[in-house]
Amino acid sequence: MILEVVKYGRPVLRQKGERIEKLTPEIKQLIEDMFETMHERHGVGLAAQQIGRALQLTVIDVRDAKDRPSTLELKGKPADVDAFMPLVLINPEIKPFGDPVRQGEGCLSFPEIFAEISRTEFVDVKALDKDFKPIEFRAGGLLSRAVQHEVDHLNGILFIDRMEKKTKEELQDELDILQIATKAEIQKK
Repeated sequence: MILEVVKYGRPVLRQKGERIEKLTPEIKQLIEDMFETMHERHGVGLAAQQIGRALQLTVIDVRDAKDRPSTLELKGKPADVDAFMPLVLINPEIKPFGDPVRQGEGCLSFPEIFAEISRTEFVDVKALDKDFKPIEFRAGGLLSRAVQHEVDHLNGILFIDRMEKKTKEELQDELDILQIATKAEIQKK
């Protein structure tokens, strides 16, 4: 089922997600719905907060992003990124490392807003997968960026918080308009 993606201005986007203690049928269905929603909107990642649920759950799929390559290491050896997708991360813990890289980023909760964001080149990830089994991997390129972006969401951090001050000032009118529209939409309900 396609879910509503909440927009900037919804308080849930600023909430730290609760840990998921067990894999329930509801969580399994939520994962399926999140993938369907993310693919429908042509995203590469979607966090539970973005569909109104403050949980430590995100889904990622970078297979369609051929113009921005990803790297993956499993147990210290290069692995096939496409074979590892789609990816579910439950209760993820990350350790970003490497040089900062500035690249364009967008967010499904900020339609039509894009900016250069600095993130580290690599990230080590520990999480539970869709079967609630532990996984560990090292990501680079777009996969690293997507993991860092989505884990930020799980902690109530938005990509606008990572923007340089000047960039955020340049986008402030668009951000204000989006936030006002979102608040007006909330009032209608």
